[in-house]
Amino acid sequence: MKIEYLGHSCFALRESTGTTIVTDPYQKIGYELSEVCADAVTVSHSHYDHNNVKAVKGNPRVFSEEGTYEFEGVEITAIKSYHDDKKGKHRGENLIFKFHMDGLDICHLGDLGEECTAELIEMLLPVNILLIPVGGTYTIDGEQAKEYVDRIMPEIVIPMHFKTKDLKLDIDKADGFLDLFEKDDVIDEGDNSIELSREDFTDGGTKVVLLERKKSDE
Repeated sequence: MKIEYLGHSCFALRESTGTTIVTDPYQKIGYELSEVCADAVTVSHSHYDHNNVKAVKGNPRVFSEEGTYEFEGVEITAIKSYHDDKKGKHRGENLIFKFHMDGLDICHLGDLGEECTAELIEMLLPVNILLIPVGGTYTIDGEQAKEYVDRIMPEIVIPMHFKTKDLKLDIDKADGFLDLFEKDDVIDEGDNSIELSREDFTDGGTKVVLLERKKSDE
């Protein structure tokens, strides 16, 4: 499968069958979403930087409610969580999405803001590829994200929702999160996508893969 980073918390997940799912498409946040076509879109919550469904071409099916679904051979599970550490009192609820694609379990944590608990971890496992917010302020920060990684123990971690040059949101850069790992375990792809197959998950351990945003023509 191929994972393409479109910026912020938005990814295009492309199964080898061709089925494409886009996560949390955003409105302009200092930069614009590059053109993308998908069969389905998942929305973790209704904030403007995560729910710009109309920007995704292809008349996709939208998943924005808790539940378990099967779509074009892909298993999708939406798990309720909170956008803050006060059970949603400040910023409401957040949906975590799990996808089973090409034999791999991918987990997109959305704008997760709650503390790491055994109950939540149990609902998420197993996870091969973890897409995790690290910017703090509106979500978990780098140290909290590291705790989730240590508890979930995925093979691949891809940071999202962090400060970049053009982003206008007041959140942290990814550096604070990356610095919590051994240098040999952090891979800067220097690209906006990565291709993975089941055969890539045989060595054990966790690697952090930093992807660049696919830029639009703005």
